[in-house]
Amino acid sequence: MTVDATLQRVEHYYDAAPRSDARVEEIGSLTLFVGNGPWSYYARPRLGVSEVVLQDIDRACARMRELDVPQALEWLAEATPSMRVAASRAGLSTVDGPLLVVADPVDVMLPGGVRLFLVGADEPALRDYLYLSARAFSETDDNDGPGQASPDPTEAAVAHLRARIADGRTVMMAAMSGTRLLAVGSHQPVVVGNEVISEIVGVGTLPDFRGRGLGAALTAALVADARQECSLVFLSAGDDDSARVYERVGFAQAGTTCLASC
Repeated sequence: MTVDATLQRVEHYYDAAPRSDARVEEIGSLTLFVGNGPWSYYARPRLGVSEVVLQDIDRACARMRELDVPQALEWLAEATPSMRVAASRAGLSTVDGPLLVVADPVDVMLPGGVRLFLVGADEPALRDYLYLSARAFSETDDNDGPGQASPDPTEAAVAHLRARIADGRTVMMAAMSGTRLLAVGSHQPVVVGNEVISEIVGVGTLPDFRGRGLGAALTAALVADARQECSLVFLSAGDDDSARVYERVGFAQAGTTCLASC
């Protein structure tokens, strides 16, 4: 499988994944996904389009402002190089991140006293899992420290995640030590053509438990679960340091994800 072919499969995933939760608006060379529930999405190049122009960026940004939704543009650098050029001409800055695919998965041992489990749709503490995920990605390591505390998940967000778990669109795992929740993560399988592809998302560990291999073990477990039905498993890392962690559990870099905000 060539890198180009792999990226093409990821492109189709990014086009297919939001459609169960969003309505679609075509804006010239771009597709805008407008979330129907609490999740927000993005505008990205239409499948098969190679040339994105400045006018379409401006129109998409204006439409997102009109709808009062987050003004996010996402794409794969290698699939649509013209998108970066058009975004730059629109005065937008682009943030790049490594896109990695599972190449040679590795089993990772859990730290002592930690167990992993699949989270069911009827989990009464689902709000706590969403809160942990938000806290893990916040800039504040302590709710009493400087900065803003992580927002409490809304009832709509909890109900939305519960529905996704129930119908298999989200598979969530959690790590616990005794009764304490330490880490969460998910993968999101989608039928794309004649295969199932999944993206690993939202792997987060409480600040006090980072650097102990917990995130790597959780990611490896998510990969093992996804590979039971998925022919391609991938993720987008925030930076090169994060990418190196994922490479140690069997991922290989295949491309570059790009994000710009209007």
